Amino acid sequence: MEILAFGVQTDEKPLIEKAFEELHEARCLDVFLTEDTAPIAAGYAVISTSVNCDLGARVLRILAAGGTKMVAQRSTGFNNIDLDVARQLGLTVARVSYYSPYSVAEFAWTLAMAVNRRVVRAAGRTRDFDFRLDGLLGRDMRGRTAGVLGTGKIGEAFTRIAHGFGMELLGWDVAQNPACVELGMKYVDKDRLLAESDLVSLHVPLLPGTRHIIDADALRSMKDDAILVNSSRGGLIDTDALVTELRAGRFAGVGLDVYEAEAGLFFHDRSLEGVADDTLARLMTFPNVLVTSHQAYYTVDAVGQIVGTTVENVTDYLAGRHTENVLVPEAPAR
Repeated sequence: MEILAFGVQTDEKPLIEKAFEELHEARCLDVFLTEDTAPIAAGYAVISTSVNCDLGARVLRILAAGGTKMVAQRSTGFNNIDLDVARQLGLTVARVSYYSPYSVAEFAWTLAMAVNRRVVRAAGRTRDFDFRLDGLLGRDMRGRTAGVLGTGKIGEAFTRIAHGFGMELLGWDVAQNPACVELGMKYVDKDRLLAESDLVSLHVPLLPGTRHIIDADALRSMKDDAILVNSSRGGLIDTDALVTELRAGRFAGVGLDVYEAEAGLFFHDRSLEGVADDTLARLMTFPNVLVTSHQAYYTVDAVGQIVGTTVENVTDYLAGRHTENVLVPEAPAR
């Protein structure tokens, strides 16, 4: 059976092809699944998608009409998939429940330290042989407070690094993580965490209840010189509200690996054309903001695990097995 994979990055392609070669054959496309590209999947019973593919109702109906029976998403998040419509159409949907949490946690810290120590600005200067230190003053992390919103596997990994820096630890989640408590984390309400933290890092999934969890009120409650990092999902932050606060001169640094309107932008080369997104363009103008292109997960370790689990999901589907990775099971025969 040939599997059609959408949104495959150059570095990812050989990993996918090698992983599938023993059991299946994979056709890799660099284009993302959209309403316009969905007809390409006609005749493919199984497709694989990335997190920035569109799996809304209209796309799912095109897939189903073309004979697609199973969607294997190559990510943990699935906010881009209309699961109710998939269920109505009898489409099986699976995801990758787990991959290296260290990939994302370590990159979140990369963003935090890059904005704290003005690394991008410094690197740009030294390329021009400007070795002044003006405007590059950072802060020690030791003794300061890290606030972690979401203390699952990735949040725990982030917390362990913060503990290694010698930071005070505040956490917020629907349930306490005993491993974080052992590290000295104190669980508090969200308002207190935002008000007291010098560094706030987001590690919650994007759900209806967490969309814009960092809204205008939340941003105003944070310290003026706080650092905010988001390596989870862009929709967790009200970006327009963030721009308003940045224009007021607030925050020591903001590191964003995700953006709420990133679909159609991230993972594409837009360097030779104008970007119509005024909010993103405005974000890029602030010297204390660093935006990267949803790459926190992008390590050989994590991508290898993602691809391996995707192969297992397809194999399990073909064998009629249901695992924890299945979001929408196979429709029962009628």
